Amino acid sequence: MSEPGVPARGVDDVEAVTRAVLTASRLLVAISARSLSAVEEGVTLPQFRMLVVLSRGDATKLVSLAEHLQVAPSTAMRMVDRLIAVGLAERQTNPGNRRETLLRLTDEGRRTVAEVMARRRTEVEAIVERLSPDQRGALVGALDAFNEAGGEPSAPVPGDTEAYPLEWGDGEAGPGV
Repeated sequence: MSEPGVPARGVDDVEAVTRAVLTASRLLVAISARSLSAVEEGVTLPQFRMLVVLSRGDATKLVSLAEHLQVAPSTAMRMVDRLIAVGLAERQTNPGNRRETLLRLTDEGRRTVAEVMARRRTEVEAIVERLSPDQRGALVGALDAFNEAGGEPSAPVPGDTEAYPLEWGDGEAGPGV
């Protein structure tokens, strides 16, 4: 039996690492939920995922958005309708194909994404600051390897003007939660 927090060696390594990652995942989801709860509009986590995908800046077709989020177009439309109702997103007719609707964030939607991401970053930084330098180095190495194995691009550095990377299942880089 290994000490708490120290993974077992050999056959049990996968189980110990899996438990540690699941625990960290629970913590990160809690941080995301707390960061999102401060948004006045009462945006849900799935709606926020949509905002982040839309934060790339380009207008997006509903079908493409639904595919990226891996939801049915009808589900995506209901989410979009809610975001439009609170002023975070807008729709427009595609000038190149009048039968298509394009979606994009409003200025308020962009502000909301930036605010939530900044809150999340602040909370994560506060936790990281409680780690020793050696623990931080080990964590960076482990998380970089984990993210690479999962195909997840790195998060932007503070002040980076690129969209937040996010990958929720299609294996290609996208903007993130």
